[in-house]
Amino acid sequence: MRIHFLGAAGGVTGSMHLLEVNGKRILLDCGLHQGRRDESNRLNRSLPFAPENVDVMVLSHAHIDHSGNIPLLCRKYDGDIITTLATRDLCAVMLMDSAHIQEKDAEFFNKKIADAPDKQISPIYSYADVDKCLTQFIAINYGRPFPLTDGVKMTLYDAGHVLGSAVVVLDIKEENKKLRLVYSGDIGRKRLPILQDPTLIHDAEIMLLESTYGNRKHDPIETADEHLADAIHTIYKRKSKLIIPSFALERAQEIVYSIRKLLKQNRIPRLPVYVDSPLAIRVTEIFRLHPECFDEEILTMFDNHEDPFDFSDLEMVRSKENSQSLNEQDGPMVIISASGMCEAGRILHHLRNNIGNPNNMILIVGFQAQHTLGRKIVERQSTVRIFGLEHSLEAEVRVINAFSGHADKDGLDDFALASKNTLNKLFLIHGEPDQSQAMAERLRSKGLNDIHVPERGEYVDL
Repeated sequence: MRIHFLGAAGGVTGSMHLLEVNGKRILLDCGLHQGRRDESNRLNRSLPFAPENVDVMVLSHAHIDHSGNIPLLCRKYDGDIITTLATRDLCAVMLMDSAHIQEKDAEFFNKKIADAPDKQISPIYSYADVDKCLTQFIAINYGRPFPLTDGVKMTLYDAGHVLGSAVVVLDIKEENKKLRLVYSGDIGRKRLPILQDPTLIHDAEIMLLESTYGNRKHDPIETADEHLADAIHTIYKRKSKLIIPSFALERAQEIVYSIRKLLKQNRIPRLPVYVDSPLAIRVTEIFRLHPECFDEEILTMFDNHEDPFDFSDLEMVRSKENSQSLNEQDGPMVIISASGMCEAGRILHHLRNNIGNPNNMILIVGFQAQHTLGRKIVERQSTVRIFGLEHSLEAEVRVINAFSGHADKDGLDDFALASKNTLNKLFLIHGEPDQSQAMAERLRSKGLNDIHVPERGEYVDL
């Protein structure tokens, strides 16, 4: 048995792990790498394994850093892609959106270098590639054992991270030996709105565990509404704009739900709120189809014929013309737009038009990977590059960490230590080195001895 750590090892994007067992190859996730353009382009265009040799793939959730390179994989891979019902539905829109962004990025870049045709680029994959890969999805519900391949049975459990996110549990039988391997995907937080809490696994023997916030403590989730309300009051008094870069999946719905709640409690003034992301709009529609993922509060709202993702001052902006018109309108207003790390999509236009006004506010509500535009804004760099041009960062920048959909160090410790009595080997993945190493040291002090932080490209024989 061997595990290849091919992505999100020593970093937080491009999740990709290959398990060899009983002569079969199981691929766990196939995500896009995000960060420096040149490095990401190189890593994303060439998969670090032969796709045709993969026997089956398992997808933990629909975030692009976990699912985004499946269309490229499926050019040479014809096997099954096993995931949850909600993840399959989300991938249908998110992968198409990814293909669209790549096409537009290539078009924009090629115009800039029209006099150098030898340097022009093409999208990593096409709409046709997405169409093809979607035919390979097989969706199952949580808690349903599924025969994956020879000697391997898989069960998915709710990870509580985003709609449809799953902890992957593999019960392996190899040469009369039995083994339980757990791949965490991304672990959510307890008491987050909308979703159920993550499921703890108590008898893992080998575990691949994310460490995104391996050495950080989140603000209590209850403070998120308070900080959001304060930001809205501030821009309301200034008659300015609150720009919220948001992941189209989960974070946009959480922000909408929080604003709805604040309005209902009379904690903020009424003002126009725009969700300016066609993808976020489609994702919100998918949310309504999957009550199996909701917590009791949301289920009760639906039972009472209330829509947690709608209110009277909310407008879903679908057309490009209506999106552009927001830049001509005066505040106060809230604009929620994708992408969450400010690397692509309509958020770039809103930042370009509003980042130079000190009365405006940019509210960061999610993790920003190294080298992304979002990270540079969090770091409050004096100038940032948008569409190839330098812009002065004059707008106020605030960060709300309480909205994070990732477990913090306490939640990750709880997940690992739930298997303390059975765990033989723990691999810490999906974390920047300082987070993973600090988490490893802390867990060793709590009695977990065999902990390894792999690097991208490394493999380990079990």
